[in-house]
Amino acid sequence: MTTDPNPQKPFQPGFKRADNNDMIPIGLVRMMFALPVAALLLVSYATLTGREQVAIPPAASVVQSWSISLVGHDAQAVSVYDADGALLANLDHGGFVTVVENGLMTMRRRHGIDPTLPLNIVQFENGRLAAIDPLTSYRVELTQFGQDNLAAFKQLLNID
Repeated sequence: MTTDPNPQKPFQPGFKRADNNDMIPIGLVRMMFALPVAALLLVSYATLTGREQVAIPPAASVVQSWSISLVGHDAQAVSVYDADGALLANLDHGGFVTVVENGLMTMRRRHGIDPTLPLNIVQFENGRLAAIDPLTSYRVELTQFGQDNLAAFKQLLNID
């Protein structure tokens, strides 16, 4: 007769430890599943009943508008051109400008549009500054990303 060279029992995965205590309380597991289901129900209800959107910026008239082109070179570098094709900036580490360019490029690629076509930077009467793509639904409220990120675009456009 042969003896087992490994006297330990094989690992048996389960929800309970050897002392029969729950590793994760069942109530917590239920709540983990209930949270996304509740979120899905709330969003479905709002969509189906046509509830008005509340987290959108207030309407304001346009004070000034600029047309620029953002051309990305790699993960960080971006060149910024004005409407006439003149180089405004060639940024090796574009920071937030690169983030906006990457989002624009992704949206335009999704719609099959040339990513180097102009993007509108719009200043509203209430002081907001936004990057709005006239060709897709891409829109970035630049004033919502902090003063340093807003200053990057203000410096590009020579806004005081």
